[in-house]
Amino acid sequence: MLQRAKPCFGTEIAGILARLRRSRIVCSDETTVRIDGRTHWDWVFQNDQVVIHVIRNSRAASVVSEVMADHRPSIWVSDLYGAQRGHADLWQVCLAHQLRDCRYAIEAGDTVFAPRMKALLLRACVLARRRKMLAASTRRTYQARLDRDLNAIMGLAPINPHGKRLRKRYGKVRNSLFTFLEHPDVPPDNNSSEREVRPTATYRKVTGGFRSVWAADLFANVRSVVGTAARRGIDAYDAIRTVLRGGSVLQPG
Repeated sequence: MLQRAKPCFGTEIAGILARLRRSRIVCSDETTVRIDGRTHWDWVFQNDQVVIHVIRNSRAASVVSEVMADHRPSIWVSDLYGAQRGHADLWQVCLAHQLRDCRYAIEAGDTVFAPRMKALLLRACVLARRRKMLAASTRRTYQARLDRDLNAIMGLAPINPHGKRLRKRYGKVRNSLFTFLEHPDVPPDNNSSEREVRPTATYRKVTGGFRSVWAADLFANVRSVVGTAARRGIDAYDAIRTVLRGGSVLQPG
């Protein structure tokens, strides 16, 4: 039954993928899955219109190149993993991950750099909640203040190795911390991608993985359809039924 259903989902995935390859903003993440006892990765690429999961035996940037083909979005949102960087004109670093890392550095004994950086990132997150209601001139003012305070923080000289590591990191990615203030339609974090891969992680822990590649691919296709449908307020049952009947869950246009 599942094998007979697979072509229906494959057709819908082609439409979702085509829409993704026209997107201005793309967010991505990945998590491990097991197929026949071997480690693979469930990659998710999503925005406010579509979600697509692909399961591959690689965690390399070549997976992103395969999925995106020749399309280069304007803005990419992800964590700091190298394979998810450099695929768009601009980049928004996930601030939720950075807050977590700053908290860890504080707990590990850094009293110079991480506390100041954490406070700055928290201010940025507060602004992010209001970003769509702020005028462009107001956003530019706030960004200038954040940049000025970041300059002061980067002038600190931490002794703790965790503080040193963070200072080195933000010296490299500082221009990608506050992209959401220039482009308010961009999220300041990658939490939406994290939510999309969480069911995969749960499935891995409960079942141990898949026995075959075709089953893993079908799982990814169903997750893509359900995630895309959720963007339009369509529940999972109706989304699956629509696709099996030859319909589409994509927003028209």
